[in-house]
Amino acid sequence: MHHKTFAAVAVGLGLVTLSACGTGSTGTTKAADTKTVTVVSHDSWAASKSVIQDFEKKSGYTVKVLKDGDAGQAVNKAILTKDNPQGDVFFGVDNTLLSRALDNGLFQPYRAKDSDRIRPRYRVDQAQHRVTPVDSGDICVNYDKKYFADHKLAPPASFDDLLEPQYRNLLVTENPATASPGLGFLLGTAAKYGDSGWQGYWKKLKANGVKVVDGWEQAYNQEFSGSAGGRKAKGDRPLVVSYASSPPAEVVYADPRPKTAPTGVAYGTCFRQVEYAGLLSNAANPKGGKAFLDFLLSKEFQQDMPLNMFVYPVRDGATVPVEFTRYGHPAAHPETMAPDRIAANRDQWVKSWTSLVLK
Repeated sequence: MHHKTFAAVAVGLGLVTLSACGTGSTGTTKAADTKTVTVVSHDSWAASKSVIQDFEKKSGYTVKVLKDGDAGQAVNKAILTKDNPQGDVFFGVDNTLLSRALDNGLFQPYRAKDSDRIRPRYRVDQAQHRVTPVDSGDICVNYDKKYFADHKLAPPASFDDLLEPQYRNLLVTENPATASPGLGFLLGTAAKYGDSGWQGYWKKLKANGVKVVDGWEQAYNQEFSGSAGGRKAKGDRPLVVSYASSPPAEVVYADPRPKTAPTGVAYGTCFRQVEYAGLLSNAANPKGGKAFLDFLLSKEFQQDMPLNMFVYPVRDGATVPVEFTRYGHPAAHPETMAPDRIAANRDQWVKSWTSLVLK
């Protein structure tokens, strides 16, 4: 399941401690290591071996992937090491943290081949092309179909529905200060209710018994009664903040596969998340890094992503597997927010949310 958590991003970069994260590219190897492309990413990176091998065969480069923790940790480490980066390409900074990466000079400009094939709604930084959109997904409330059928209760469909008394003590969400889905859900409420309304919404949601945990893994695989992990852990919350692609994942990983997904999506609660990749400033192998960015936008890679990272391609004309149309679909009208608005408000919103909900 594609999920990314990040730790303490709101407290600033100064508190992040670097840890040993693999060999990576260093100043001593920059001159010699021109046939290896090192990709720095979060732990959720995944791609088919055959697709990577095809790139290696066609390009002449060997791909090395350095998984560097959760998304926010990886971004923060990349910023702290930007003068002597661990790799050539960074994959996995999303729209909730994009401004932090750009403001700190993490990437150098490069306009990837086929960037004109990216759907216009995902394009950003068009003047400098410091990042390349790669995938999108929707953070949404998921529900346990069996629970609602057994209780003869219609599942919620919108943010407003979650405040109704029949859904009291049913929802679990992630802390926006420690988990990307939680931050996306918070941003979704800010987009829906505005600067003057989102805090009032969360006061009501708190009064209606929302449960907050640190990360997606705990929320989805322990607290949520609808997931395979949650059922095993005897989770008792039939509503969880997760992804619109979670129902297809529940089917793909089940053995035997069910005819229908055991979980559903409240599409009126969705926030659109977009992930980007970029050529790292001071990359050891910028030529190889550019070739890899071109590869990320290729139809081959874009169509390989859904069943590996459970995200949607951003390339126009790229198809998704049948599981993504049979068992789920992206939100038709998700909440969205411009990166500059996120940048201007993110840390203060998280601070206000913490005081409001956790204290």
